[in-house]
Amino acid sequence: MNTTRRTVLKGATASGVLAGLIAAGALRPTLVLAADWNKAAFEAKDTAGALKGIGATAASESKDLMLKVPDIAENGAVVPVDVVSNIPNTSSISILVEKNPQPLCAQFDFANGAVADVSARLKMGQTSLVKAVAKADGKFYTAQKEVKVTVGGCGG
Repeated sequence: MNTTRRTVLKGATASGVLAGLIAAGALRPTLVLAADWNKAAFEAKDTAGALKGIGATAASESKDLMLKVPDIAENGAVVPVDVVSNIPNTSSISILVEKNPQPLCAQFDFANGAVADVSARLKMGQTSLVKAVAKADGKFYTAQKEVKVTVGGCGG
């Protein structure tokens, strides 16, 4: 049998089944949207406002929250950030860069039992503190480190 014909028949069958499921209402692509996002926290212009937006105004330092960032970022356009929380029942991790125009750069939510380990590549315009905030059992924990930026990413 011709393999091209077989491939076309498989594709047509799969498309027909998918279209039928959507028409029947079994699949609703409009429901597959991003979760609600914290607009106030992400649009805050300073670190205090961002922390207030995520509810972490009274975060305490924790050695169980590990923040790995380079001491010197060669290029502020791509700064690698790794955060690992060994705090039991961690439900979210947020990453903030103090001197960015919008300090809250990322927020990750975890389901029960998920490993709280995230990596991101952030843009930094200048030397600044990078802060990780973890929420566990309704309490907030933080870790921070200064990153020196040699080539700007946000403004240059």
